[in-house]
Amino acid sequence: MLPQLSPLAQIEPRLRTLLSADLYATAWVDPSLDTLTRVFEHLRTLQRILHDYVPRRVSGVPVIPGRIRYEWQEGTLMFADLAGFTRIVEANAATGNEGAQVLLQVLNAYFAQMIEVISKSGGDLLEFTGDALLVQFPAEKDYNDTVHAIRAGLRMQRAMARFATIETPQGTYSLQIRVGIHAGRFLTADIGTPLRMEHVLLGNAVANTKQTEANGQPGRVCLTLSASDRAQNQFRFESWKPDYCLVVDDLTDQQLGEYDLTTPSRRPASQVLMDRSIESLVAEIENAVSRIEPLASYLSSDVLDLIVESAAHRKIQPAFVTATVIFVNLIGLDKDLYHAEPSEEAGLVAFFSHAVALINATVEARGGVLKKVTYHLDGSDMVIYFGVPNSHTDDSLRAANAALAIRSIIARLTPPNVNGRLVALRCKIGMARGPAFAGEIGEPHGRREFNVLGDTVNTAARLMLRADANQIVITEAVHQEITSRFECESLGSVALKGKTTPVSIFSLIKPIDSKPSQKYNG
Repeated sequence: MLPQLSPLAQIEPRLRTLLSADLYATAWVDPSLDTLTRVFEHLRTLQRILHDYVPRRVSGVPVIPGRIRYEWQEGTLMFADLAGFTRIVEANAATGNEGAQVLLQVLNAYFAQMIEVISKSGGDLLEFTGDALLVQFPAEKDYNDTVHAIRAGLRMQRAMARFATIETPQGTYSLQIRVGIHAGRFLTADIGTPLRMEHVLLGNAVANTKQTEANGQPGRVCLTLSASDRAQNQFRFESWKPDYCLVVDDLTDQQLGEYDLTTPSRRPASQVLMDRSIESLVAEIENAVSRIEPLASYLSSDVLDLIVESAAHRKIQPAFVTATVIFVNLIGLDKDLYHAEPSEEAGLVAFFSHAVALINATVEARGGVLKKVTYHLDGSDMVIYFGVPNSHTDDSLRAANAALAIRSIIARLTPPNVNGRLVALRCKIGMARGPAFAGEIGEPHGRREFNVLGDTVNTAARLMLRADANQIVITEAVHQEITSRFECESLGSVALKGKTTPVSIFSLIKPIDSKPSQKYNG
């Protein structure tokens, strides 16, 4: 006699990516009451984890995966960048797992402190950008979002006193932050495919916020003049650079206080099993899957697998890895949003969604991870990793192929029209290979994400900024790995921020075995 069909048969395809390998097998071969209860409890834990991996807007009102959602918003943005952490990474890299645990402890103590301040001040942490934070203070009636952002920035700077002296087995270190604040109008969008969504911010306001941080001073809160005008009667300001000022922190502890708002808990309401029959459990499991799928779509398949397999422990072990990192700067689309007619906005956002979907597909097809899409000083940046969380013996070759494919995708796209003219679309790409720190960073039981940090990541970003239009600039380490398979051109040695000596760089041209053709010129 054939065995009875599993009670989970109808939803089995939806469970494949959400259950750990052993739990999936057990649920299929032994769908007992006890096993189904374990499946339900696993999914409940996974929902809580994924809820903490996305911004409040995404978790609060999830979008149907694959459906584009966008809107213009007014508010104040904060960008806070950590200074001094790369030195701690480099000092602990040689000590393996012990050093990784030290780094995770330091980093998560910092993030937990900052996230608590941000939450109590009414901010929404939108993204971790390396070891930096992008925070939104939404504009609301009878609520001066800029004032709340400034108060949050001052609290964050005061909280950094805890990190002025950090004792580690490798020595004593110090951390500081620069905080930049700007108020303006920006577009938030949820884009992508049912398999992979992204929540992005577009527009000059985001770039201006990051420029404000870059022009700031460690230990201080820096504002654009337009932002300071919105809080003139609340704080004193000190002239700093053209178009920027610094907040004078002359408030008493009582005047500043510990919080402005009590924000709703990020935690989703826990599901309670009232009926433990097979039929009820299967129905609750299906409900849980429906709640998880929108959140899961915001993670790459490799990172989702890592979270699913470690959900029982509620912790991803940190590690030092060898990674090949790509930064892609997509230029030309975002700025045109400000000049577009309302009837053209939907087409621009859909075009951006199309481009990101194609780029993500080519990265995943080669075993890489599109970590995130963020807005930088000039267009949208895409951060891509090879070698983490899954490594291959040929990660640099895979990354080189991906970079060339991304450049070709962007060149082949038919750009949209804005006010009767085609958008001038182009890209800049930087790639580096070397040691990096990988781990789950943030608040251990709150807002967090899996991330990769270190000098290799910083170097790839700086090479991207040095690249010409449609150029791929790589480090010598990448060149050595791919030189037998790809045509490259030496660009000499250049000085890079954070490097004591000049760095040899190269331009990646094409695969050596490709058909003879003219060099790529965009």
